[in-house]
Amino acid sequence: MAFLGKSLLGLAALALHAAVAAQTAGQLPLLVGTGGSNMSFSVPIQTLLFFTALSFLPAVLLMMTGFTRIVIVLSLLRQALGTQSSPPNQVIVGLSLFLTFFVMGPTLDRVYADAYLPLTKNTITFEQALERGEAPIRSFMVKQTRQSDFALFAKLAKLPPEVKADTAPMRVLVPSFVISELKSAFQIGFMIFIPFLVIDIVVASVLMSLGMMMLSPVLVALPFKLMLFVLADGWNLLIGSLAASFVT
Repeated sequence: MAFLGKSLLGLAALALHAAVAAQTAGQLPLLVGTGGSNMSFSVPIQTLLFFTALSFLPAVLLMMTGFTRIVIVLSLLRQALGTQSSPPNQVIVGLSLFLTFFVMGPTLDRVYADAYLPLTKNTITFEQALERGEAPIRSFMVKQTRQSDFALFAKLAKLPPEVKADTAPMRVLVPSFVISELKSAFQIGFMIFIPFLVIDIVVASVLMSLGMMMLSPVLVALPFKLMLFVLADGWNLLIGSLAASFVT
């Protein structure tokens, strides 16, 4: 959030510089208002800033939410099942996206209530909105970050020992959070692989004992894997456990 705010502020400064040149050249004004606190950007500049901010959304989505853990777990599930492209990538990404919104719902509600609404009512400045919006996201990341991962990046950044995750710079907290998410995702993926691996071993052993070496064990094991996953209500268990894995 901090680096996003700095980038937008930089664009705003460039827009102010461009406004002077545009008004001097007799073009449409890029600023509206009489000056002071009533001055604001015109619609074209607001549109430019909006679409520029959209370019930061993939990084924010991947690095500062639970999207990374969710999409990796679902991808590992597809590999454990042995299906080549089912569910397809669009379904995995779409489900991961909406599940991320579900998990991040309380955090996003706090950002909306504490930062966005006061900003739209002009009761706080843009810098204050950034600080208020950063607090809930920082709190979410701190709860998911392992102390060992934070200690690693704090050591690399040469932070003082008294600096904790709650007050650490975002450049230290974000990579610590991502590393913790990757570790959690692979731990969950390992647990998912175990029952399907047992089925693969059993099927391969049976086929070898019957002398059917030319028959692919993967092809034979796939129906049994699907049957096990459906009978165990796998989607319900997986999604429920995945959502519950986030510390709130």
